[in-house]
Amino acid sequence: MALKTGCSRRALLRASAGAAAFAAGGAGLAGCASGTTASGATRVTLWSWMTGMDAYVAAFNAAQDEVHVELSVIAAGLSGGYAQQTNAIKAHNAPDILHVEYQGLIQLLATGGLRDLTDDLADLADGYSTAAWRGVRPNGRTWAVPMDMAPMALYYRKDLFDEHGLAVPRDWAGFADTAAAVREADPGARLTTFPLNDGSFFAGMSWGAGDPWWRIDGDTWVVDVAGAGTLRTAEYWQELIADDLVASGGTGTQEWISGIHGGRLWSYLGASWGVGTLKKSIPDDTGRWAVATMPSWDAGRPANGMQGGTAFGVSTDSPVPEAAVTFLRWLSTDPEVPRIGATFTSPFPAYLPNRDVAREVVADDYFVGDPVYDVLDEADTRVPEWTWGPNALGLFSSVADALGQVSSGGTTIPAAMRGVQRTAVATMRDRGLSVREGSPA
Repeated sequence: MALKTGCSRRALLRASAGAAAFAAGGAGLAGCASGTTASGATRVTLWSWMTGMDAYVAAFNAAQDEVHVELSVIAAGLSGGYAQQTNAIKAHNAPDILHVEYQGLIQLLATGGLRDLTDDLADLADGYSTAAWRGVRPNGRTWAVPMDMAPMALYYRKDLFDEHGLAVPRDWAGFADTAAAVREADPGARLTTFPLNDGSFFAGMSWGAGDPWWRIDGDTWVVDVAGAGTLRTAEYWQELIADDLVASGGTGTQEWISGIHGGRLWSYLGASWGVGTLKKSIPDDTGRWAVATMPSWDAGRPANGMQGGTAFGVSTDSPVPEAAVTFLRWLSTDPEVPRIGATFTSPFPAYLPNRDVAREVVADDYFVGDPVYDVLDEADTRVPEWTWGPNALGLFSSVADALGQVSSGGTTIPAAMRGVQRTAVATMRDRGLSVREGSPA
């Protein structure tokens, strides 16, 4: 269940008071005052870590002369970017535009540093996917402009599946059966890896089970990190790992790349940006891979979570909010943006008309089987409502730390998540938040 749409901004901020303290320490960038350029254009400052943002900014600046965007590249969010932005907000020295991932929106909103964009974007509401629009409206008001989406899907080696007569699993029971069949066909191979070192991945997998980790009830945060859906997910993967039917190493490493290229890993559970990951990591695998929607717990109610996704907010202290919104509307909705993005990535825009553009301009010669954008479009419609809490970003690290002991037998995934629940509640209470434990209503 998402935050109640009747929840006021003041109630949300009270419930989130002190959330900025969850950000890691780090110095903010200085000199972010806006103004006008020598040519008379309104200067807009932007901080971002998005790959290719320099190309987007250059195209926007070249296309008109009324607004000039100046980009400062900052560290990725969990590597210091959020800390820099939070510190700048506190010092009233924030840029006009802030980089906000959906999971980080509540944390920045709690600082009071984001401008309410409800009226500015009202005319665009019908253009975004349902999940994207929900993602920037945690309390029924709009706090950021959606950029892209990251629904999770199943990438699999279609050549190996076909060779051994394996059907693509549509539910998690079938996935377990497929995992056993892969090991029987090749004792040195596994169906996939479940990365125990990635808290955001585990959150995305739990999301698909349908029990949000947080919700707001009045002025109180209800925390349910060890709810029924999460524990079901935890118990399922614990059994697969214990039975040696799946690997548990990290993804994106050289060992992982070697494994998926060499046929030791037959599939990859990942977000929409996994399209680019596979293309760049193993370009020689063209024609081997296909994409399918993620297996579900209930075939009658298919669901999958997200892992990532980007939006951008406007600083409360910005002296040029209208100019900032002008750029963000262009960045989010102009068809030139996915055309630019297609030159270095495989964009999956939140704005549906731009997704149609991406479908046309992104080369579709790597994957076989169902068209990639058809699968990802369907996955986007299957994302359940979900509330990110004011400590979501820090909790990813807590999850990864707790799960790190699973491989050695020091704990189990269910036990680890019960521990994370205790940590989440205690830490939030230490920050002065009103917290209650319990399952979503």
